[in-house]
Amino acid sequence: MSSVSVPYPLIPYGWADFRAIRLDGRLYVDKTRFIRMLESERFAFLIRPRRFGKSCWLSLLENYYDRYWADEFEKVFGGTDIAQAPTAMRHSYMVLRFDFSVVHDAPETLEREFEDYCHLEIEEALERNADLFPGQAAARVLNHRSTSGKLNALFRDARKRGIRLFLLVDEYDNFVNTILAHHGAQAYRRLTRGGGFYRSFFATLKGGAGRSGGGLERLFITGVSPIALDDVTSGFNIGKNISRAPEFNTLLGFTEAEVRGLLQTYRNAGALTLDVAGAIDIMRDWYDGYRFSEDAPETVYNTDMALYFLDAAMPNKPMPRELIDVNVRMDYGKLRHLLTVSRQMGDVEQARRTAPGGPGGPGGERVDAAQLNGNFDVLRQVIGEGQAYADIQTSFPLERLDQRDNFLSLLHYFGLLSIRDSVAGRTRLHIPNQTVRQLLYGHLRDAYEDVGVLSVDMLALADLLWRMAVNGEWRPVVDFLRGTIAAQTSIRDYLDGEKIIQGFLAAYLGVSRHFLVRTEVELNKGFADIALEPLTAQFPELRHGYLIELKYLKRGDEAGEGAVRQAVQDATTQLERYLADERLARMYPSVRFTGLAVIFHGWELAWCERAARIAL
Repeated sequence: MSSVSVPYPLIPYGWADFRAIRLDGRLYVDKTRFIRMLESERFAFLIRPRRFGKSCWLSLLENYYDRYWADEFEKVFGGTDIAQAPTAMRHSYMVLRFDFSVVHDAPETLEREFEDYCHLEIEEALERNADLFPGQAAARVLNHRSTSGKLNALFRDARKRGIRLFLLVDEYDNFVNTILAHHGAQAYRRLTRGGGFYRSFFATLKGGAGRSGGGLERLFITGVSPIALDDVTSGFNIGKNISRAPEFNTLLGFTEAEVRGLLQTYRNAGALTLDVAGAIDIMRDWYDGYRFSEDAPETVYNTDMALYFLDAAMPNKPMPRELIDVNVRMDYGKLRHLLTVSRQMGDVEQARRTAPGGPGGPGGERVDAAQLNGNFDVLRQVIGEGQAYADIQTSFPLERLDQRDNFLSLLHYFGLLSIRDSVAGRTRLHIPNQTVRQLLYGHLRDAYEDVGVLSVDMLALADLLWRMAVNGEWRPVVDFLRGTIAAQTSIRDYLDGEKIIQGFLAAYLGVSRHFLVRTEVELNKGFADIALEPLTAQFPELRHGYLIELKYLKRGDEAGEGAVRQAVQDATTQLERYLADERLARMYPSVRFTGLAVIFHGWELAWCERAARIAL
């Protein structure tokens, strides 16, 4: 049981060791039923976004199948679904596990780090199974210089002796993606093409899995994208990619029923004062919405995000003031570089040399303006519209990442877009929740900042937005944005349509910690372009909310006073209808919503006028 005496299981936030979670009596949402389903797949590959519980799942598999842990089955699995009817394969394998998130990614030392790490893991596995590989048998494996040589020897000996091997590979693409992000496509290609050591590693796995009685009986690999595996193996043709199989949609993550059950359990235990229904509403907005198959019947909550919320709210604490875990921000921050580098396929060093003003800032993160094309245009369109249609690709190499469907597929695998539904054979992707929306807004702002397109004083803007939320002072925010856009002419090339401007405004209004920024909000049989809903669950003293209706007049069109006035009138009419929606009154009984008609003439914020103001 837990080392801390409390009448409820502690939250294992940040824990990935299944055995430690169970022995310490911490919270575990039972997913062991999937073990039976997976046993029909000898060689499997699973893609999920970061911090979704992949490492904990591999730890679970290691503890279930490794013969070394046989004596602790009841301690570790007691009370779980699989404990009621274990499979015949339980504790029948010698398990070898690699976690490549621990391998350092400096190109000049990467191969040595990789070889040293793999040597230690193989050595430890042999020591745990000294009865199978005594003395000279273990030495025959370890005496080989390369990891591929060691694995080939291990597979050969296992085949000869009838030893069953189960190989687990966690975060197979972690250091590969980091190399791509920070050192460019050339360094990535050296690692994944030709005779590179990493390509050799996967060729060895393919050989061990492909031979009859080849020693490698089972294999399970996890990662966040299929790009590297396509490059190092020419596609995952040694097993099954289960990432989009509907039966495995809820393998990782929490269903809403599971989240509701957790909240109720902790409330019943006297550890949670938050209202369950209210907490669910917040968590659904910020952490739910992930669907990994068009045929899956339900969405799931991100594991890390849900545990973060629960951990912050107990025992008997108020709603967390920061709804986005800083660790998620850091993880997704890496994707900003991947998205940028992946579009141009160029070398970061070259980009740094050609960036406006010379070399970039710390870490060489500045890139040249040419990168704000192609995939960046797709990204800003997605942010503006909140959705996109695509055929999700299960495999594609780096060179084809500039193709729209491949890029949108990558955003899906990263967790930045999720499956909403399927329309006439095309998959409709959307932004799954507010956390991801905020992260995407950050990507957009960072990209503009990196290339010198637009530089915004974020602290000043955040302060103005705070005043807008607390005091109802909306005009200073409008004047700030108008002046910023007018003073920095580079941004004009990127404000070229109503949806693009809508995403642009939402991204910068999203700097506020006090508003929930929504786009295309359905109200009174229409859709408000942008809603700034005060986060009253966190800040109950807030009394001001806003609906923004945006009208766009093309730069080449006549936009005299009459055209602007007509646009204002049209926007005002819509806003008055939206503001009269009774759902606003029910959801925010103490909030006064203001309607703002915002008119853009091309890139210029030409007009902003307050519509009817209704006390709700």
